[in-house]
Amino acid sequence: MQDRLIYLDHAATTPTDARVVDAMRPFMTDVFGNPSSLHQLGVRAQTAVMEARESIAKIINAHADEIVFTSGGTESDNLAIVGIVGHQNADDRLPHVVTSAIEHHAVLETLKYLEKTGAIALTVVPVDRQGIVDPKTVLAAMTQDTVLVSIMTANNEIGTIQPIAEIGRAILSWRKEHASTFPLFHSDACQAAGVLDLNVEKSHVDLLTISGSKIYGPKGVGALFVRRGVKLAPMVRGGGQERNLRSGTENVPGIVGMAKALELLEEGREAENVRLTTLRDRLIEGLLRLPKTFLNGHATERLPNNANVTFLDMEGEAAVLYLDAKGICSSTGSACASTSLDPSHVILALGVSYEAAHGSVRFTLGHSTTEKDVDFVIEIMPEIVEHLRKMSPVKVSEKYYV
Repeated sequence: MQDRLIYLDHAATTPTDARVVDAMRPFMTDVFGNPSSLHQLGVRAQTAVMEARESIAKIINAHADEIVFTSGGTESDNLAIVGIVGHQNADDRLPHVVTSAIEHHAVLETLKYLEKTGAIALTVVPVDRQGIVDPKTVLAAMTQDTVLVSIMTANNEIGTIQPIAEIGRAILSWRKEHASTFPLFHSDACQAAGVLDLNVEKSHVDLLTISGSKIYGPKGVGALFVRRGVKLAPMVRGGGQERNLRSGTENVPGIVGMAKALELLEEGREAENVRLTTLRDRLIEGLLRLPKTFLNGHATERLPNNANVTFLDMEGEAAVLYLDAKGICSSTGSACASTSLDPSHVILALGVSYEAAHGSVRFTLGHSTTEKDVDFVIEIMPEIVEHLRKMSPVKVSEKYYV
């Protein structure tokens, strides 16, 4: 095993930055008041929440009152989707939603549940071989009953970056042509926060999801941008916090930490993107030297830290365990589905065969990743792949992948 752990699973979660922990600490000890309380400790806590709201709003070019704090990306996605559907007045028309085949489970499973219960009609549009959603396909799927389009900014498994601004412009044109305020546009940007420019005016989104755990912030906190004028039905009712959309005492340390984390990422975003892209490409190039090995996702329109590779004739889950024994943390795809034996729905959506999809391994780099770490993965991977291929009874022809 390596002298130190090499963590290459940043898409699953990130370590909390020490500076973020320092920013959070006073609100777990000294300034512990309830933000709804009128005394000085409550006012100081409320001020911290307000400042965090303003900070996040400034980074995404929004208004402070458009930021709603939640318990994480999953809740934000659910609030966006269920909130829009739940606010529609009951009439003869069934609300229609459009999404893509490679969305995070927080989006897809929520929509499938709503479809199953008869609350919505659902259209899931395909992606191309590189995992790109075609804006024309989204436009073609929309109808007079479409109330929401939900397309993620960047995919958590294969790292593909979507043409969100182009899709947003297409939706705006649809609204103008049909003299309608619908459909609204939601994007899950959990993987893109702190990496891409999330200017909501440029992307034309009405709702945007981010999560603290993906940006070197604390777990258990997220935010949803809700554009002014957008009406949502609350999922959590009670004291009326967060504009009556998410009742409950605010997680002040988490909120402060999330804002601080996003601020820190924005400060060094461009330089870190260049550094990670160089390491990412080095890793991909080294891994693709192995026979019967392929890159998943777009070669260039991808997150700077994401390398998702399929090794035919072996199980990705087994590779993850062998890598772990060497001190390397990786994954086969979304951590939310790591207990499932089924291959990734994202890899299958690319048109990859069921057998080939089992061989995917995701490496996601971060602040701690060095060139030495990348070279170590490149060095040990051939031995692991050779060993697992000898054990595997499955032999997949390359034609079933390419």
